[in-house]
Amino acid sequence: MEKKNAQDYLDGQVLLIDKPLEWTSFQVVNKLRWQLRKTFNLKKIKVGHAGTLDPLATGLLIICTGKMTKQINTFQEQIKAYTGTLKLGSTTPSYDLETEIDQRFTTDHITNNVIHETINEFRGEIDQFPPVFSALKKQGKRFYEFARAGEKVEINSRKVTIHNFEILNIKNKTVNFSVTCSKGTYIRSLAHDFGKALKSGAHLTGLRRTKIGSFSIENATSIEDFISTLS
Repeated sequence: MEKKNAQDYLDGQVLLIDKPLEWTSFQVVNKLRWQLRKTFNLKKIKVGHAGTLDPLATGLLIICTGKMTKQINTFQEQIKAYTGTLKLGSTTPSYDLETEIDQRFTTDHITNNVIHETINEFRGEIDQFPPVFSALKKQGKRFYEFARAGEKVEINSRKVTIHNFEILNIKNKTVNFSVTCSKGTYIRSLAHDFGKALKSGAHLTGLRRTKIGSFSIENATSIEDFISTLS
């Protein structure tokens, strides 16, 4: 990565970061903002991300600095691609591994052919309910705050577009897949709904974002490697 100075970051940069497991997107932003301020002795600098990744997801996070933060909405609108893993036969309240399994279901009726046939129901424009364990807000309060307090919250469905959804591998009711989708798609919800369509249950056990528009994970760097370019 070409070495840049303070003015370069103030004028605006687009950084491709490979978000590590268990970091929130905001933690990445805060870490990089702090490091830029410290390295260049800046009182303030704008830093933001273009599309949240859940803590249990890894992969491509677009970070914008300085004047490029004005372009964040443009990046957020772009098509996103992921690879992931879901487990059939059980669900969790968060639709992933953030919470414990709450229900178990039979999978005896699920064959590989049924899985491949069912995936066709999830291509194109679909109605999707966001997970209750999400950062979306209602009445100024985030959904996950309601969920953790044991409070009910009404969640409306919204239309999202699944451009491509492919099964990569099936083994012991664990399904590896790839998906390309529109802004606002929750892959956790996709996994949950896929389990329901199979007359069973499912939850997400792994997720990696590989692309946002023309930006690829192959060109991303780790937080540590980016910081090393500043010194």
